[in-house]
Amino acid sequence: MTRFLAPSFSGYRRTSVRPDLLAGLAVWAVLVPESLAYAAIAGVPPVVGLYAAVPALALYALAGTSRQLVVSPMSATAALSAGIVAGIAGDGDPVALTTALALATGIVAVLAGLLRLGFLAAFISEPVLKGFIIGLALTIMIGQVPDLIGVDGGSGNFFQKTWAVLGQLGDIDALTIVVGLASLAALVVLRRTMPLLPGSLVVVLLAIGATVLFGLDDRGLAVVGHIDAGLPQAGIPDVTGPEFAEILGGAVGLMLVGFAEGLGAAKTYAAGQGYDIDPNRELVGLGLSNLGSGFLSGMVVNGSLSKTAVSAGAGARSQFSALTAAALTVVTLLFLTGLFERLPEATLAAVVVAAVVELVDVRSLRRLWRVRTSRMARVYQVTARADFMGAAAALLGVLVFETLPGLVIGIAVSLILLLARTSRPRIATLAPVGDEPGRPWVDAARNPRYPAVPGILAVRVEAPLLFANAEYVRFRVRELAAQTPGLRLVVLDGRATPSIDVTAAAMLVQLRSDLQGDGCDLALAEGIGQVRDVLARIGAKGEPHLYTTLDDAVRAGRADHGPA
Repeated sequence: MTRFLAPSFSGYRRTSVRPDLLAGLAVWAVLVPESLAYAAIAGVPPVVGLYAAVPALALYALAGTSRQLVVSPMSATAALSAGIVAGIAGDGDPVALTTALALATGIVAVLAGLLRLGFLAAFISEPVLKGFIIGLALTIMIGQVPDLIGVDGGSGNFFQKTWAVLGQLGDIDALTIVVGLASLAALVVLRRTMPLLPGSLVVVLLAIGATVLFGLDDRGLAVVGHIDAGLPQAGIPDVTGPEFAEILGGAVGLMLVGFAEGLGAAKTYAAGQGYDIDPNRELVGLGLSNLGSGFLSGMVVNGSLSKTAVSAGAGARSQFSALTAAALTVVTLLFLTGLFERLPEATLAAVVVAAVVELVDVRSLRRLWRVRTSRMARVYQVTARADFMGAAAALLGVLVFETLPGLVIGIAVSLILLLARTSRPRIATLAPVGDEPGRPWVDAARNPRYPAVPGILAVRVEAPLLFANAEYVRFRVRELAAQTPGLRLVVLDGRATPSIDVTAAAMLVQLRSDLQGDGCDLALAEGIGQVRDVLARIGAKGEPHLYTTLDDAVRAGRADHGPA
């Protein structure tokens, strides 16, 4: 386990202490009210959110690999937690079940990390992750709009919530929208004019001061309300064996959602600062955070997109900022719960919206759309915009079907498009450059000034040769052969074909037989030792000749088609 400890502090410098302290203050200013709100979403007392935040921040700082990621209660997992707990049969205590769910999620995540299942993150491509983050950011934002303008809002997916908000525009509370928009405007101005200042903390304190000074809560402005003071009790929640067994299934889904959101946020900010994220350590960090939260009467936690944005925006350079926020949260539990009882919910909503709005990266979607070229469209057809389609699927999936289904949809669409591309790979015809020994061979379609060798068809399959594309390759090579006059030899360049399976190896034998029936032959060249191995192991008869280089194959083809 020692190899999992404190990688986020690697290379830490004293000059980072001040920005980390300020970032910790900024995170604390957002974390306390948000944790209270997300606990309410989960159907437990508001203070449970603060109980969860302290161990989550501290334990992730020791085990995680991101320098900016903030692990705490979040809206998506809070809503999932509420649904899972509500679906458990019996008369169990919702608080105990919620705490047990955090423990179960922690167990699942730690086991996944120790089993090195972080590779599963490789199936979440960058475009899918980008679409997922944009969809999640939009969902978080629309969830804050009712508190920002003083309406009841609604439930359901993004579009249902949006429609509910639009239907209540006539009921907007004047005082709430003034406070909300003023808070949002102040955050934007402070971010642009004084980026080194912890704007979230300043705005929160000013809003609390204004509420106290002018008695805004007495005039109908919604505030956070009563918060229990004191530290939590440590221990295992009182749930039965059958209840915990029911919880475990939901814990897997919660772990996936929390891992995806946390990994997405971690990678986003790690890329900006030039360091790497280890998915296995992220799973362990997520698991330990949830175990600590559950042991201290908390709720499910995960990497927070909004608070990570606040932390990074405030200049966090390491997890020392998270430890600062954890220490301040302990102080809050002991002495300051009364202060945050007067925080306007509209100001809290403004802080969340300001934190996530920059993550709605429409320009990245435009870049993905522009990746398609006319040549790609001819080769790959509908899959020419596979990256954009994966991002769009994840985005729409989150907006329509919410978090976990949206992520699954994005991954599924990406894998389907990958299979579609693999099943119809590009097959390029090649032409030599010059007459010198060791000459390069280039794509004839892209380099029409280089003539092909008469009587020789050199082709390159730009993909692994697998069962999914074997028949297509066979059909396409025969089609190209039929279009080549006076053909004596087809040579398959193996440099762009990194692997081959048994089905494709057998296809090559069949392809050679087909071509021989048409009066020509098939040869293989260039770095395809694996093909030789597979052909030998399947005991195929009539396998194509194998040559070291394309030129060797061409010389043999001009002579008698025999091996070099």
